[in-house]
Amino acid sequence: MKKKLLIYSDLSKKQLENLKEFYIQKKVESMSHEALKKYVLEIISHQINDTIGKEEEMEAWREMSDFFGEEFELILNEIKTKYSEDPNNLDQEIDHQKERSALLEKNNIGQAKKDMWDD
Repeated sequence: MKKKLLIYSDLSKKQLENLKEFYIQKKVESMSHEALKKYVLEIISHQINDTIGKEEEMEAWREMSDFFGEEFELILNEIKTKYSEDPNNLDQEIDHQKERSALLEKNNIGQAKKDMWDD
């Protein structure tokens, strides 16, 4: 008779949590220093660069602010100065704003249409 393979639903919530913690610990211990650095870089990059919406953007902003501390304002001013002199950067920002406005307008028009079956 073939032995039944266990799946996650065969474990209690506490057992599953313990299995996950054990896996995390063993996975990290098995990774080289270089592999850990690469993995952390990937995670942080995704967390900061792939923000969606105002709430996530604000969370990323707070994280950067906490990391840089008192230097954060100086860094911001340097970046603003460096990239405000580039006219292409301003043009690209305007293009992005136009695209967003066009999409919002298109969505509002679609919402304004009434379904012929609605009374």
